Amino acid sequence: MDRAEGFHRGAGSAHAEVDALTAAGDRARGATAVVTLEPCNHTGRTGPCAQALIAAGVRRVVHAQRDPNPDAAGGAETLRVAGIEVVDGLLADDAHALNRVWTFAVETGRPFVTWKFATTLDGRSAAADGTSRWVSGTAARRDTHRLRALVDTMLVGTNTVEVDDPQLTVRDAHDRPLPHQPLRAVMGLRDLAPDRRVLDDQAETVHLRTRDPHLALQALRERDRQHVFLEGGPTLAAAFVHEGLVDEVVVYVAPFLLGAGQQAVADLGIPRAVLAGRGASAASHETPPRGPLTCSPASSRSSAPSSPSRTRATRSASPSAPPPCWRAPAWATASPSTAAA
Repeated sequence: MDRAEGFHRGAGSAHAEVDALTAAGDRARGATAVVTLEPCNHTGRTGPCAQALIAAGVRRVVHAQRDPNPDAAGGAETLRVAGIEVVDGLLADDAHALNRVWTFAVETGRPFVTWKFATTLDGRSAAADGTSRWVSGTAARRDTHRLRALVDTMLVGTNTVEVDDPQLTVRDAHDRPLPHQPLRAVMGLRDLAPDRRVLDDQAETVHLRTRDPHLALQALRERDRQHVFLEGGPTLAAAFVHEGLVDEVVVYVAPFLLGAGQQAVADLGIPRAVLAGRGASAASHETPPRGPLTCSPASSRSSAPSSPSRTRATRSASPSAPPPCWRAPAWATASPSTAAA
């Protein structure tokens, strides 16, 4: 089958439809365009895709997910008025899952937040004397870099920068930085020492001078950030959890005990815990706005006895019906749309 494909590679770049039309050239006339997201109907950083499809002479457009952005929606109707056959809703749930982070950011007005932390069996992230800063193993750290590469922002607090001095870059298996790096965000009121590695030239860094998670996410959304990877210490993590601003949890559990030391998360004010399905759901005095966090074990990253297992959690859509066992979907491109013409 003769076809041309296109992808949206990031903010400011050509949308998937235009990318596919460029690849197709004259072959687009009379063709069918298949798109994951309804063609946009406005001029932003780029022009309206609906008009590009009309100008290219496309005969039929099939799209899965309707555009949740009110400023960009309406492309399907524009195409119909121009005499182009439009089919919508095909595999809409699959497209929504593919675009889950982008869709969440558009619908809620804030970035999707993934909280990642490593812990021992007794909930410690470091020994009492400050040693054992890494309680996870090599496999878990490599997996962390894989996950970092899928987000557009990494967030820590000023205390983590002062104590641990992380570089917060995405590196490969040989510890080499990748060409594309997410934004490094540091949250807190205190000044950062100029010699901190997070201020080097390996990636862009922004200092969010606030302790309020809502204000921090607002500032990041104003920078068009869609997915925040929260890697801060116990106090910062507790602040986000308490405000109901954690949408996904990735936990690496090391199979040993420390007995004392830094807690993986600070006090959350949770009086009791209840079981939910095959995982555990936290019940607190405040119900998170998007339902409880429900956890389930994920497959171990290594069969070695000393390797930590990884657990994921996500908020259920309904507090009364948490998923019995949430399975992480296959990670796909962070771009909101793909097209074939």
